[in-house]
Amino acid sequence: MASPILPGTGLGSGLDTGAIVKALVNADKAAKQGQIDRGTTTNRASISGIGTLKSLLATFQKALTDLGSTTTPQFTGFSATSSDVKILTATSSNTAVSGTYSVDVTKLATSSKVASEAFAGGVTSAIPSGTLTITQNGTSYPVTVGAGATLQSVRDSINTQYQASGLSANIVTDSFGSRLVLGSTTTGAGSDISASGIAGLVIDGSTPMAAVPTATSSGAIGGLAQDAEFTVDGLAMTSKSNTLDQTISGLTLKLVATGKSTVTVASNNDGLKASIQKFVDAYNAVANAVTSLTKPSLDDDGKPTVPAALTGDPLPRSLLAAIRGPLSQTGAGDKLTVLSQLGITTDQKTGALNFDSTKFTAAMNDKKLGGEVQTLFTGTNGLIERMNNVIKPYTDTGGILDTRNTNLNTTKTRLAADQEALDRRVETLTAVLTKKYNDMDTLVGKLKATASNITSMFEAMAAQQKNS
Repeated sequence: MASPILPGTGLGSGLDTGAIVKALVNADKAAKQGQIDRGTTTNRASISGIGTLKSLLATFQKALTDLGSTTTPQFTGFSATSSDVKILTATSSNTAVSGTYSVDVTKLATSSKVASEAFAGGVTSAIPSGTLTITQNGTSYPVTVGAGATLQSVRDSINTQYQASGLSANIVTDSFGSRLVLGSTTTGAGSDISASGIAGLVIDGSTPMAAVPTATSSGAIGGLAQDAEFTVDGLAMTSKSNTLDQTISGLTLKLVATGKSTVTVASNNDGLKASIQKFVDAYNAVANAVTSLTKPSLDDDGKPTVPAALTGDPLPRSLLAAIRGPLSQTGAGDKLTVLSQLGITTDQKTGALNFDSTKFTAAMNDKKLGGEVQTLFTGTNGLIERMNNVIKPYTDTGGILDTRNTNLNTTKTRLAADQEALDRRVETLTAVLTKKYNDMDTLVGKLKATASNITSMFEAMAAQQKNS
C-alpha cells in the first residue's frame, strides 16, 4: 500500500511532520499487525503440516493394501517354486509341507467351443423367432429370439444374458457365410455346449464338426472339451480344471502347457523378513514424520528455538497414539500372538519400530512360527486390518484431516480479511494525521509571518521615536 505520508520538514513549523505521522501510525498498527503476522505464519505452517500428514498416510495405506493383498499374499510361511513356469506355476499356503514334487502334464483341461451352420446373408441374416436353448452340464440357458432378429442380435442377446455365467457368443465368417460360435470358460470332459430350438442354430456339441466343413456343417470345433491329465510323483490324476488347489495339500498349481516340472516347497523366511521390513519401514515413515512435524529446533542449551510446523498441535500425537494401538493388541494366532515374538519392538523415545533380524530368524527356525505370520498380519482382524481401521477416520473424505484443513483455510481467509481491514485503517489514519499536521504547519507558518510583521512594526516605531 502506497503511503500518503510525504517526507520532509514542515515549511511553517520546521518539524519533520512525515516522520511524526509515520511513527504515530506504526504505533497504532503494531499490535494488530503482529497478531496477524503471527497467525499467518502459524496458519501457513499448519496447512503445510496437515498436507504432509495426508500424503504420508496415503502412502502408508497404499503400503498396507499391498501387504494385505489376497491375490499376491506377502506373508505366506512357505514358498513354492516351479522349475519350469512355462509348464506350471505354484503357490503355497501356510498349510504346505516342505518337499519336492515331480509333475508331468500330458493334457490340459479344455473348454467347449461349437459353431452353427453358415448363413449366406452374413451377420444381418434373418433368424426365425422362438426360444434358443443352450445347454451345458445339464443346465439350460434359454434365449428369447424375437421377430426381426438377426444373427448379430442373437449373438448380442446371448452375451448380455449369460456372459457373466461363462458363456459367450461371437460370429465368424468363412467362404460359406457367417456362423454363430458359442464358447465357455468351463473346462473338463462333459462340458460340451449344445443348442436347439431355432432352425439353423441347432448344434450338437458332442459331435465334432467335419474336418472339411460345408455350409450345413455344425458341431464342436477345436476338439471336444477334455479333462487335464497329469501325474504327481508318478501317480496318475485327472482334473476338470487347470487350476489344482486340492491335489497337493497346501499348494495351488496352475497348469499352463504339457511337459514336466518339479515343484519345490520350502520355508519362506526371506520373503517373510522382506515383507515385515516393508511394514516396519512404512510405519516408521509416519512415526518419524510426526516427530519432525512437532519437535521444535533446539539451541546448544537444549532450549526450543524455532517451532516445527505442528508444534503444540495435539492432532499429530493423537494420530501416533492411534496407530500405536494395534501394535500392542494380541493377534488371533495359536503360538504367534504379538509382534515382539518376531523381534519387532517400539523405541520409547522416537515411537518408531525396531526389527531384530536375529530374533526373527530364531522365531522362524527354532520356534517354527513361519506358518502363523500371515494370520498375525492379514488374518481376520489381523494387524493390517486393525491398522487400516484406525487410519480411516483421519483419511476418509470429510474425516479428521479434511475437517482440520477446512478450518485452517477458513482461518486463512479471515486473516487475509483482517489484513485488508488493517491496511484500510492505516491508510485512513495516515491521511487524517497528515492533514492535521499539514494544517498545523500551515497555521504555524501564518503565525510566524504575523509575528514577523508585528516585530517589524514595533522596530519601525522604535526607530521613528529615536530619530524624533
